[in-house]
Amino acid sequence: MNITMTSTQIVLAVLSGGFVGFALGLLGGGGSILAVPLLLYVVGIHDPHVVIGSTALAVAVNAYANLIPHARAKHVRWKPAIAFAIPGAIGAYAGSALGKLAPDTELLFLFAILMISVAILMLRPRKASFEDPEEHTFRLSRILPTGFGVGFVSGFFGIGGGFLIVPGLLFSTGMPLIAAIGSSLFSVGTFGLTTAVNYAMSGMIDWWVVLEYVGGGIVGGFLGTLLAARLSKQKRTLNIIFAVIIIVVALYMLIINAKALHL
Repeated sequence: MNITMTSTQIVLAVLSGGFVGFALGLLGGGGSILAVPLLLYVVGIHDPHVVIGSTALAVAVNAYANLIPHARAKHVRWKPAIAFAIPGAIGAYAGSALGKLAPDTELLFLFAILMISVAILMLRPRKASFEDPEEHTFRLSRILPTGFGVGFVSGFFGIGGGFLIVPGLLFSTGMPLIAAIGSSLFSVGTFGLTTAVNYAMSGMIDWWVVLEYVGGGIVGGFLGTLLAARLSKQKRTLNIIFAVIIIVVALYMLIINAKALHL
């Protein structure tokens, strides 16, 4: 499905993708949560399901691209990453199938609540693990249900879910934080791709929007990564500022969708 867009909307789509990529490169997890509201309220695409399907694919492409440097740096633990991603992909398919059936207003209201949850998680400092990065074990009894649950949420809302995948991997595998961040990208890409395929089968992806978002995201991600090294000491402050922005946008979404729900 391709929506007719004005030249202004095309520029805004590229800039929005650039902003999301910049946030991801600068701050890491949580940046992609603004992809949906940017397309809805800045670019002006008014079909939430098309927006969710399109952003899911764009996030998947960016995640797989960012997986490469992490793999080269040996930050990816492939066995637990694959063990987490397989049940997660099943969960993502189930979640996206349910998400396609959800009414627009209810879906966006729940999405706004999710955004606030993401912001709260971003405000909490991460605790690094001091385990040997090559020595860790994982339990299938933990990783299978955790992967499925995280994948379901990712598929239902069409998000990468890195903010849930990282703690999910830490909980179920005991791997160090840097390995969880690198390994999470495999699941982010897999969940996003699974969701996108499900939406594509129903014609709920705008392929031009995906290209515009990915193009902007690549440039923004490169700039964000460059700036991240210089602003590493201020990362906590930047996280707080970004989390506040997410909360403000989420409150706006809650208000307008609550009115539509007559709450």
